[in-house]
Amino acid sequence: MPLYRHGQRNRHRQRLLGALVAGALSCNAQAQLTQNLAIHPKALALGNAVTADPPGVMAVHYNPAGLSKLDGRQLEVNLLALYLDLDADFIAPPGYEIFGIDGLEEDPVRGGQRDPVANTHSHTSTIALYVPGFGIQKLPNGPAMAPSAGISIKPPGSKLTFGNAFYLPQAGGWYRDSDDPGRFQPKATALQRTTYLSPTVAYEVNDEWAVGAGIHLSHQGIAADQNMRAPNMLLGVAEVLQDAFNCQDGEEPLAPWLQLCGGNVGPWDEIGAFNVDVQETISPTYNLGVLWEPTPWFRWGANYTSEADMNLKGQFAIQYTEDWSGFWQSVNSSILGAIGSAILSLPSGAPRESGNVSMDLTYPQHFQTGVSVKAFPWLTLNADLSWTDWAEWESFTFQFDRELEFLNAARILSPDNATPTSLRLPLNFEDEWTWGFGAELHVSSRLDLRAGVELRDSVIPDDQRQLLAPFGDTHMYGIGMGYQWDKDTHIDLSLSYLRTIETIPADTSCNINCDNITNIIYNPYAGLDVKTDLSVVSAGLSFRTRF
Repeated sequence: MPLYRHGQRNRHRQRLLGALVAGALSCNAQAQLTQNLAIHPKALALGNAVTADPPGVMAVHYNPAGLSKLDGRQLEVNLLALYLDLDADFIAPPGYEIFGIDGLEEDPVRGGQRDPVANTHSHTSTIALYVPGFGIQKLPNGPAMAPSAGISIKPPGSKLTFGNAFYLPQAGGWYRDSDDPGRFQPKATALQRTTYLSPTVAYEVNDEWAVGAGIHLSHQGIAADQNMRAPNMLLGVAEVLQDAFNCQDGEEPLAPWLQLCGGNVGPWDEIGAFNVDVQETISPTYNLGVLWEPTPWFRWGANYTSEADMNLKGQFAIQYTEDWSGFWQSVNSSILGAIGSAILSLPSGAPRESGNVSMDLTYPQHFQTGVSVKAFPWLTLNADLSWTDWAEWESFTFQFDRELEFLNAARILSPDNATPTSLRLPLNFEDEWTWGFGAELHVSSRLDLRAGVELRDSVIPDDQRQLLAPFGDTHMYGIGMGYQWDKDTHIDLSLSYLRTIETIPADTSCNINCDNITNIIYNPYAGLDVKTDLSVVSAGLSFRTRF
């Protein structure tokens, strides 16, 4: 029976990897939420509806054809301060009776009428980033700073404009306290894509048309740390048997035939800690853009970013608790346990497993198009529609450099998805459609006031939701201003707010709260309703000047 639960536990660790990358994840899905949150203040203020009105040098990202609007040599520096607030509640629903086993203690992480004092609320406002070469970095309390910078050069009289920029097209992550009830999914995570080179050229075809193209060289990093537990009926049975055997007295009533008292195990006991760090150091994509301005009051733009096939590589480590290792060592030292281990490849009770891991991941292709209409001399309206091919993430496959105990257990329960050295994780993500709307009030020849909203649809099916990627349908609101300081210098400011709330009823997502005996994917909050509330606030400053 504990074998079954071990398979679930081990599948959980790999499930974490998959969810992490998806990240968006971000996650999951985390990636979907963290797109375009840390690039340019003007875009955030206008709800990212800037394909027909790309901002400064960062047209390199939004629409490379927009570089043609910049004259001479220009330098741009952007800085965004990001503040995150993530809350989660775990609530026992009416009729909560976990596993239906008499005498089994209930989950200490639960709310509702049955837990007047339980620690059921998870909260974090601390941010983690992935720094290439250093992995996940836990930042001090307070806002995190996301910088970007770029240059553009347009020789006098030329129809060509050259540009290059450093920026973060994806950035997201957080960490929790060691006793936070959300530490099981996960305690710390970071998903980040860093574009460090983006050589781009724009060509002004005529007074109405401009086109652009660029090559973006990026680093993709994903990392996570988390504590592990696996509430499952079979572990509940194991705990009841240990109580029946009076294991607390240190005796083995069925020895040498069967020994279950080597360590205390149960559905609410931690089994260890898991960490993973994978990255792709060079991930190229290309970017194509077009801009059409047939009249002084109307612009249309379109931008396409290619997908990137990646093979992320890195390390993983699983540090088991003494109770978990001792339990399996005891089982294997008995006659029936040794026979079962030989037949079913039961865990041996190793205190630690570690090694190299790789995974194939596709950075999804993206298309965005929009218009910018000067409705009045004092008002410009923008609207964008974008699409991202998240359906590409139908599943993830992980390849390990050795045979692992947990994969031997997992393959018994899921032979189609697990081998001794690999694991396939189904995700079934959906394509994302996003609307963006922005308005710009031209107060004077030097000052513009801005406001916008972006409507982001969730890419995560209801039966795939989880705490690792607490992202449902999302609205992002932004305000800001642009100011022409002098003939060579322009400043942009922004303040944006994003919020997403999710409710995951018990037994509706087998990534977090299913309690069926056959569930082998990680469900650390089995049988509980889970409610999440994520807010992200950012303040941005952009400085662009001729040099």
